[in-house]
Order: sequence, then structure tokens, then C-alpha cells
Amino acid sequence: MTGRVEGKVAFITGAGRGQGRSHALRLAGEGADIVAVDYCTDIGTISYPMSTNEDLAETARLVEDLDRRITTIQADVRDLSAMAAAVQTAVADFGRIDIVCPNAGISADGPDQSVQAFADVVGVDLVGVLNTVNSALPVLKEGASIIVTGSVAAMLMGGVGAAAGGVAYTLSKRTLIDYVRQLAVVLAPANIRINGIHPTNCNTMMLQHEDMYRVFRPDLEHPTREDAIPAFTTLQSMPVPWVEPADISNAVLFLASDEARYVTGQFLAVDAGALLKIPASAH
Repeated sequence: MTGRVEGKVAFITGAGRGQGRSHALRLAGEGADIVAVDYCTDIGTISYPMSTNEDLAETARLVEDLDRRITTIQADVRDLSAMAAAVQTAVADFGRIDIVCPNAGISADGPDQSVQAFADVVGVDLVGVLNTVNSALPVLKEGASIIVTGSVAAMLMGGVGAAAGGVAYTLSKRTLIDYVRQLAVVLAPANIRINGIHPTNCNTMMLQHEDMYRVFRPDLEHPTREDAIPAFTTLQSMPVPWVEPADISNAVLFLASDEARYVTGQFLAVDAGALLKIPASAH
């Protein structure tokens, strides 16, 4: 099956690399034009590097190789005015937005567990989603689809730790569950859908850095990727340490397409059975 989002325009944040780039390529491969947004600037409280201008340019090259159009925009999802301007650029370039993927996300797992780290994570992972959606809503038409990036961490009893960054991450992802459900009710009469995806560990830079390895292997001072793999694997029921960005993108494509035209207010777990390990009463 091809052309599942033919003629549609997808607005994707965090598109410089990782899941965002993967979503852009999957949707472009099925006929969508892309608006790729990324901050391309490091955040002081986050210990691993953010995407770069070169990363965003590479996303553009790969989309163009699929013979689709793309506009790239450098913008901070924490800035509502910047996101409103990005939406206006998208409409000026393509005339419409049909698919919104508020995908940009960060995780503060390093030594900086300050109040600022908490604010930065909530600012990107929660406020950034609201800014993206709120900016796009006025231009969305009947049949549009919004797909929010959640996390299995939202469902874990106790979340991802008591440090500021972990608390902020869990709070943000948990709050998105109710946000999606309630906004789905509001948007349903306009035939606009909003859903989310809960990934488990995903093979991106957010997972693959020493500070995250240390979260899973606190017994080691300098754990490596190989050290962390057995611990990563314990999170899932299936014997894998992580899923790939493409696995999440396949779910994004489904939720963006007309195949999911009557699916709204839902979260789809792409988690290799991670939630099977959590008591049903906690879901």
C-alpha cells in the first residue's frame, strides 16, 4: 500500500533527527509534504547534545530524495510566538496543515537536577506540545490528525525517578494523556482527531548517552551501551532493549491516515510489551 497520506502536509517538531526525522521520512514516503521544525540549539541543563542545523538540513535532503517538498524552520517549542510564526510559514508555503506531530522532547538525566532542569523538561515536553497544537488548531480543517508523543514512563508507577528531570518527564507525559482525551472530545464535532503514542525505550540520542545508561546501571560509574543493554531489556516483555524510531513512525502513519479516521482520544503503546509488566489498575 502506498500513498496513504498523499497530498497532505505534516508539521513535525523535533524533526532534526531521531523519531522526528523518522516520522518525516515515513510520511513523505507515503506522499506527504513536510514542515520540519527543530530548535537546533543545546539546552544548558540537558547533558546530551541537541540536534544541529546540519541535522535539520539532512532531514530536508532525505525528504527531497523521496521527491517531496519540505520547509525547515528553526524554532523553540517553548516559545508560543515562535510556534505561531512557524505555523504561518507552513501555511504560506503549502496552503494547509493536515497532520501535526508535536514530537520534540528532552530528558534531563545528567548531573544538573536543578529547578531549571525541571522547567526545561516541562517546557519542551508539555508546554511545547500545547504551544504546537494551540498554534496549529486555527488552521486545521476537517479530517486533520494530531499525533502526540507520549511515553511508557507516563504509565510507570513512580515514573522515572525522584530527581527533578525524571519528575518533570513523568509529569509531562502523564498530563498529555488527559490532554489528548479531553481535547479529542472538543475536536470531534469538527472531525479533527487527536491521538498519542507511548513508545518504550527508543533507539535515539535521548536513550543512547552515558547519563541515561547510569539511570539503568547506577552501580557503575561510567556504564557503556553494552552495560546498559541487559537493564534496558528488563523494561519490555519481549526480549529487546529498545524499539527503533521506524516502529513509532509506522504507528504515526496509521494514525495520520484515513485508516484511522474513527480513532481519536487514544494512546497506542509501541512498547514491546512493557505495559504488560504494569498492573492493569495502574493504566
